[in-house]
Amino acid sequence: MTRTLHLPDAAATQALGEEIGRSLVAGDVVALSGPLGSGKTTFSQGLARAIGIQAPISSPTFVFINEYRNEIPLLHLDAYRLENMSWDDLRDTGFEDWLDRDDAVRLIEWPEMVEQWLPKPRFWLRFEIEDETRKVEISEFS
Repeated sequence: MTRTLHLPDAAATQALGEEIGRSLVAGDVVALSGPLGSGKTTFSQGLARAIGIQAPISSPTFVFINEYRNEIPLLHLDAYRLENMSWDDLRDTGFEDWLDRDDAVRLIEWPEMVEQWLPKPRFWLRFEIEDETRKVEISEFS
């Protein structure tokens, strides 16, 4: 199932994150594609709130993976700098551990950089910037 939404502001983007976050269970993967500034981290903030995480959420661009502890942990991975890495190099970043954590909700920004190794996501969101608003295409897989 695929649907497209227009998100007029950060509040709408976070609300979408909350909506999707409420349906997630441990082991789910959520993939977020889109250019810088398109709303991926803002969406992640709403998703984290929905699963009970109170800590501030930021993009893990320079650390690769942020783990937010909770009854169901959130593992937030940014694959932006992982493009063209071999499997051995990816393991050194913690990517393999991220893949193995079925006790957590796993969120990945820039999934296309490591798509060949990703499990099938529960949701794949593709963000775009259109003038002053954001557009997102949401694909949900069972």
